[in-house]
Amino acid sequence: MENSKSQIIKVMSAVFEVPIESITETSSVDSIESWDSVKHLNLILALEEEFNISIPDEEVGNLMNYKLIEMIVNECRK
Repeated sequence: MENSKSQIIKVMSAVFEVPIESITETSSVDSIESWDSVKHLNLILALEEEFNISIPDEEVGNLMNYKLIEMIVNECRK
């Protein structure tokens, strides 16, 4: 089974339509040019589907960089 890091990177690459190698632990809304409000919602839906989780509404606005995404996904998986 893939680890959550590689799964998150794959989801971010697909949603933001960027090469998988361009997604790093420092990737954020500031470093990914295609990250807009629509793609942000697509990211949330894709993460929920990929990990079979439900991201709480109060966390949706916090998914602004790779590190926070990883932390929130892991928290939701518990």
